Amino acid sequence: MNIKISLIGAGSGAFSLALIRDLCLTRNLEGCTVNFMDIDPQRLTASANVCRRYAAELGVSLRIEQTLNRAECLEGADFVINTALVAGHARLRSGWEIAQRHGYRWGGSLAIMHDEAFWINFYQLRLFESLAEDILRICPNAWYLKVANSVLGGTTLLSRTYPSLKMTGLCHGFGGVYQIAQFALGEYEKEHLSFELPGVNHFIWLTKLSYKGEDVLPRFRRWVEEESRAYFATCGESDHMGPKPVDLYRRFGVAPVGDTATVGGGAWGWWYHTDDATEKKWQENPQRWWNGYFDWVERVARENFRVANDSTVKMTEYLKPEMSGEQMVPIIESIACDLPRTFIVNLPNTNDYVPGVPRDFAVEIPARVDGQGIHGLMTDGLPTELLGYLLRDRIVPWEVELAAYQQGSRRLLEELVVLDPWTKSMRQARAFVDELLSLPGHEEMKAHYRPV
Repeated sequence: MNIKISLIGAGSGAFSLALIRDLCLTRNLEGCTVNFMDIDPQRLTASANVCRRYAAELGVSLRIEQTLNRAECLEGADFVINTALVAGHARLRSGWEIAQRHGYRWGGSLAIMHDEAFWINFYQLRLFESLAEDILRICPNAWYLKVANSVLGGTTLLSRTYPSLKMTGLCHGFGGVYQIAQFALGEYEKEHLSFELPGVNHFIWLTKLSYKGEDVLPRFRRWVEEESRAYFATCGESDHMGPKPVDLYRRFGVAPVGDTATVGGGAWGWWYHTDDATEKKWQENPQRWWNGYFDWVERVARENFRVANDSTVKMTEYLKPEMSGEQMVPIIESIACDLPRTFIVNLPNTNDYVPGVPRDFAVEIPARVDGQGIHGLMTDGLPTELLGYLLRDRIVPWEVELAAYQQGSRRLLEELVVLDPWTKSMRQARAFVDELLSLPGHEEMKAHYRPV
């Protein structure tokens, strides 16, 4: 296959390995070129070398290139994948420490106590805009698969600002539906499963689930009523279908999927996190979850680097030759080879795919993907009460954050903080923003958000 895939942020070993593993197992794409780009030469070389060895062990012909130059990476690209994180975890965590001193907690704090905190989003949005401009200048016909966070805010901003950009946002959080299906069905074959889970990224809800044509949501309801308590006794804290997500299902009649209610998606809703005792009751512990996540990321990075420098390691034993579950390569195959399939993607709500959401705001929906591109599919939307929460907790904050970003408005940034459920006064919000913007490394952001 004579196509070129450009990977921006290739120093992320996990995504690079997932991409190469899936490419090696997708014979329709054999012979393609993959160009790795990162600003960290050491991590870039490590990722590229590991992937070269993986392809060689499987006997798959892939042309793997690497560069520190983004324009060079984009030249001649047919597909561009962005996994880059500009401001790292250390900057995120230093902001969290300040936020906690000012009274902020995990639990519905989607612009502060979340990995999509506004001080991380600022640098990500800068990257997204500059990359979009480069794509439209260098490879305007390329498809842009935006994997890097924020998927919701980034997809909304880019679709509004660069309407000619061929783009979709991707998140693997929807995969939580397969765990729900297992509770309902036990063993099953994924290819016979169909579902609908409308919403926006990190706020999607399972409204339809069928297997071989049978509605299996009644089976899931039985699991909730008859077996869930036994599961709670064995599952860990902040589980995808622990006491809190199940309680949300009982409240609204539809199940939260993936990152909708879990710590990785911002731990919505706040009322399960009012204090430590309440969190303990619901088997939630965001602080411990995040500490474990950061430890895992560091372990994976160290292990990938060790493997990259140890030529005796057999790559197919380090990473089994099985499809990763990420959608990037299957989507590329569907477009490049005109193989119609359905995926869960993020697109602007232009055709009212999710009723009640503004048409220029990004929604997470099923889409048919084929040689002509990515085509959103209609959904029946969400129950009225959940649509209200979606508008209040996901859309309104992002509209304020994007307005603050585009106008460079310090006042609007403070208004964003006021929307947080843990803000008790404007004085608290201003004090937090003052201290946050004064952190080393935030000089550019402080200059951008001007007092008006």
